[in-house]
Amino acid sequence: MSRQELRLAGSGGQGVILATVILAEAAIISGKHTAQSQSYGPEARGGSCKAETLISDEPIGFTKVQNPTFLMALTQKSLDDYGPKVDENCLVLIDSALEVPEDMPAAKVIKLPILETARTEVGRLQTANIVAVGCINGFLNITDAASMEKAVMMHIPKGTEKLNMKALELGKGLAEKWLEENGK
Repeated sequence: MSRQELRLAGSGGQGVILATVILAEAAIISGKHTAQSQSYGPEARGGSCKAETLISDEPIGFTKVQNPTFLMALTQKSLDDYGPKVDENCLVLIDSALEVPEDMPAAKVIKLPILETARTEVGRLQTANIVAVGCINGFLNITDAASMEKAVMMHIPKGTEKLNMKALELGKGLAEKWLEENGK
């Protein structure tokens, strides 16, 4: 794995920050080194939001994402803001409702119905971040399923365990299906 630089972006209230916290926690459980940071506009809910996680097998000296190896965008604004800034080797995961900007250099863009899966299959749009975590781990293999489940359980509200485990499994399934269909 070496070092992965993840940037997740969307709007406040979508759980983007929590998703990076969970990914970082899962990496720690697996014995990896990690650093997590976030930023959002003053409007918080509904405003732009980005969060980043560095994951490495080696100690991390500089704790800021400089050249993302992975970008996830859940809103068109976040994709328009961050998509054109990634390099061509960056893996980009976007919600299927978004349009890829013409000036985005990334060679691999994966469109998956993250928000729709949370809304219709899980039954709660608020679980989109956990669907996304399942997808991200499915593509990046940050950790094993048990460690990811443990990290999710550490950060979700009591009484939502079943719902969030369903969201995590559905996200993992979206990634597995994409990889199977695309021969990866």
